[in-house]
Amino acid sequence: MLQNLINFIGNHDGINDKTRLAVLVKAEFNCTEDRSVFYTADFAIRFCKGDSDKFSNTVLSLSTLQKYDKKPFVVCVSAPHKNYLLLANTTFLAKISHSSKKLRVDNIKGSFNGSDILRNIGNIANSPQNFDVLFAIHQNYSFAENLTRLVEATNAIVPTGKRFDVSVGNNLQNILDSPNRAAAFAQSANYADLLHDLDERTAKFETEILVAALIENVNLRGRIIEYLIAGENADLREKLISYLLNNSETPPLVTKNDLGDYVKIYPNFSTKTDIKTKIMLLTSSPKGYNLDKMLQFLAEQNTVFMLYLVGIDYIRRNITTKLISMFQQTLVDNTLIQEHWAGRNSRGVSQFNGDAVKQIILRESNEIDVDKALRFLNKILLL
Repeated sequence: MLQNLINFIGNHDGINDKTRLAVLVKAEFNCTEDRSVFYTADFAIRFCKGDSDKFSNTVLSLSTLQKYDKKPFVVCVSAPHKNYLLLANTTFLAKISHSSKKLRVDNIKGSFNGSDILRNIGNIANSPQNFDVLFAIHQNYSFAENLTRLVEATNAIVPTGKRFDVSVGNNLQNILDSPNRAAAFAQSANYADLLHDLDERTAKFETEILVAALIENVNLRGRIIEYLIAGENADLREKLISYLLNNSETPPLVTKNDLGDYVKIYPNFSTKTDIKTKIMLLTSSPKGYNLDKMLQFLAEQNTVFMLYLVGIDYIRRNITTKLISMFQQTLVDNTLIQEHWAGRNSRGVSQFNGDAVKQIILRESNEIDVDKALRFLNKILLL
């Protein structure tokens, strides 16, 4: 439906009349009108007037955007010769500009302008051909997470994060040694042991994981699957299983917000493993890791940070897993740094290209290019 909307608006390039274009879209897609927003089950859209996609008009209040933030929120700029489309969900906003002095996480105030919409997210242009990938990125972030970021960016509030100081002690040397540690771990018997351990845990709850894969909420789906595999509280796991199989009440899931979901210590290696779920039939871009937490962990001796990829094909009822280093060569090439998430006291977060994750799960091994990994680390250190 979103692609149909893109095509329909493109076919009306040059209409140069936002009101007339809105009427046509409303009729074509049977939209419900909510003041300045037109929406369906599949998308919401706001029409604006401008000379190009680089416009500065006020678009919408943040409180109104909150109502539609779980579906693609499109801004259409009707310019003289072309209609420009931008995604304007909260993940793609740099700040709130208009009447936002009282904006707080417990007081949603203010509106965003056209100039507040990010035109690039990492190296991905905010344009219709990338809307699927961009919305998949947005689905990894809740409105509350984006609100916290927007409050800080808008009001210059002192951030709550902590930028890790790599200059203390042996921190920097330990970080720069981490690709070699990862390569050594990949060749050790400990790697095979960790993979066997995680695969056994996954196989034990295969039925429940396949059911959880049908949950539409990306955050809830991922957290449940992560807990089934790596959770430590047996009683909570049983409640999750009852929720999945018997449609009982969803038990509260407290996110530890740690770097990894599973910790295992070996004589020569201290490992943390982050569990990442990939629904193989869907477009998705899994959330990566907090850059400062990653650096803080790798600054310790003997540390190795791993990712356990769980690829789920619920049509064929098949689960494919892969255990890789954060420095796996294809993953490094496809790790996007979310710079707009880097507040004044943080280096930000990473995100993974979903197609690359699928490729790794299906065809690749844990190959590490140490030189490439070092270039990647140095890029992060310079943030």
